[in-house]
Amino acid sequence: MELSFRWYGQDDPVTLEHIRQIPDMKQIVSAIYDVPVGEVWSSVRIKELKEQIEAAGLKFEVVESLPVHENIKLGKDNRDQLIENYKESLINLAENGIKTVTYNFMPVFDWTRSQLDYPLQDGSNTLIYDHNQIKDIDPLTTELNLPGWNESYSREEMNELIKAYQQTSDEQLWQNLTYFLDNVLPTAIEHDIDLAIHPDDPPWPIFGIPRIIKNKDSYERLLSINSSKNNGICFCTGSLGSLAENDLPAMIRTFGDHIHFMHMRNVKRMGEYSFVETGHLSKQGSVDMKAIVQALHDIGFKGTIRPDHGRMIWGETGKAGYGLYDRALGATYINGLIEGVSPE
Repeated sequence: MELSFRWYGQDDPVTLEHIRQIPDMKQIVSAIYDVPVGEVWSSVRIKELKEQIEAAGLKFEVVESLPVHENIKLGKDNRDQLIENYKESLINLAENGIKTVTYNFMPVFDWTRSQLDYPLQDGSNTLIYDHNQIKDIDPLTTELNLPGWNESYSREEMNELIKAYQQTSDEQLWQNLTYFLDNVLPTAIEHDIDLAIHPDDPPWPIFGIPRIIKNKDSYERLLSINSSKNNGICFCTGSLGSLAENDLPAMIRTFGDHIHFMHMRNVKRMGEYSFVETGHLSKQGSVDMKAIVQALHDIGFKGTIRPDHGRMIWGETGKAGYGLYDRALGATYINGLIEGVSPE
């Protein structure tokens, strides 16, 4: 297991120099954020990013994320060209030493929360999903300002996407994911690059829009598309842990060979469809972090781990969920758990 840290490039207030000082930190997880979704990531741009990270004494082997264009998810007429572009990006990434590429198949919105600065009793603030605040929102008539919002779309374009997805069934979305994987996995296999799908966050439908990667049954269906180890999973303990039915250690033991990347964070469930993000410690949330690390040890996991979202503590400001201090504390806690289950 190797620790990594997500970095958003030159504009990230968290610097590579600070990340490097976290004990046993080995890797940076990043992406090229200024290339429009659907266009090819050039080898030159990938190499520049890799060299910048390596100059700071860290490795760059995991991309998060190479986004899937909405027209692929919706099965539009131009999806074949967009998939060809995706395959070209995969080839360019593999040529530059990237081993794992994370992606998701969440329609329109990435991870969604109702509040980004929810105050906790200890004086920190955090992310929260309150279903009572979300369930009655009509995204077509409400001016949304959500963390998963793609600002490259105009309001009119976003409304058209939302309408299209509200008319899309789970089965249609699965068919479009299958089409995507049938086409990109041969390239991933040929160039020895692992694809790792991130679960939906939250792992249930929102705004009348389907979400399909959410539980054990989802992963079984995903792997039935193609059993190659390159058809893999980004296992997010926060996303999956917000759904009470998910037995995370058991899922790790079941799907271990296909888990290529771990997101480690804790959430405290508050009813069936609401949760608040906490500190990483097991006792602070609903996720048994020690049992998860034990399961990873038991399957011989050799992949990459990163502390996922953190609280804002000690007066830090910045990108919600992605400050330095609490994620660094999370990394240190994960280090301790790994040491605790390792016989050496």
